[in-house]
Order: sequence, then structure tokens, then C-alpha cells
Amino acid sequence: MSTTPQPAIVQLPPEPHAAIIDRFALHGGHIGTSEAESPWVPFGDSAAIRHLSFDVRTGSVCNILWVKGGGRIGTHRHRAAVSAVTLEGNWGYYEYDWVARPGSYVYETPGTAHTLYSDDPNGMKALFWIHGPIEFFDEQGNHVETTDVFWFINHYVSHCEKHGLPINAALFV
Repeated sequence: MSTTPQPAIVQLPPEPHAAIIDRFALHGGHIGTSEAESPWVPFGDSAAIRHLSFDVRTGSVCNILWVKGGGRIGTHRHRAAVSAVTLEGNWGYYEYDWVARPGSYVYETPGTAHTLYSDDPNGMKALFWIHGPIEFFDEQGNHVETTDVFWFINHYVSHCEKHGLPINAALFV
């Protein structure tokens, strides 16, 4: 627990819809750092995903992508907006001339296609907020798979069931 003095809690006027909010609204949550709350799930040969949120109402997911040094994620195209904040290491897309480093913010727009890589010897970790589906392509440009919120849910649930891990209901908003 913090020893820093806490500011006084601001007293707000009564919420006119408090009973309805308590009865029907989704409440905020917390996903901690322990793998028991959300394990690293392998994603191909050189990457893993730590799932943080699945929102089937909006088709959105939030996760941390970990690409090990020298790894890459196949060429893919987004059908909605994606945002990312780099947490560790560096990474980029072969198609662009920038490199994301810790603290970098990256946004991706619908219709853009690119191939993520990390040549950092320690790899990279970035927090991604993904809206809508992602189409993946092979080296010849042929469509091989589409991932969406349900693909990500299956990715997480299948891993947990295979390894006897509890499914964290707090990930589903």
C-alpha cells in the first residue's frame, strides 16, 4: 500500500440514475500482472499474447503482444482502427520507415496492410487495442485467416482449457 498522502475524495452531487447504473451497467475492473489472471498464450513460433479484454459488443480486444527477438507476425490488413503503445524493446513494420521504441504510440487505420517484426535481441512487448477483424496473408498474398474478437476469445479459452487454467471472467466486458 502506498504511503503517499491521498487527496480528499471529492463529494459529487447524487447520481440521478444510480440504481439503474448499479443494476445494469458494467463496472470497471482490474487485471493484474500475474499469469494466473491472464497467461501468455503462444501465437505462432516467435510470439505470445497476454489477453486483457474481450468486448463482443464492439468487436474489440486489448492485449499485450510479445514478439521474441528476430521474430515477426505475418502480413496482415486491418478492417478497423488499432492503437498500440510500446512497453519494451523495439519493433516496426517492414512497409514503413519508423521504429517503435518504449513509450511510442502507433495507430493503424482501416485498410492498411503491413508485416510486424522485431529485430531487438530482447524482442518487444506492446499493448494493442484492436477494433474489428484482421486479415492475414501468406507470402504470395493469399488470404489465410481472419481473426476477430471471437478468434481471440477462442485463442485464450482453448489455451486455458488445454492447460487446466481457470478462465478469468473479468476479461469479458
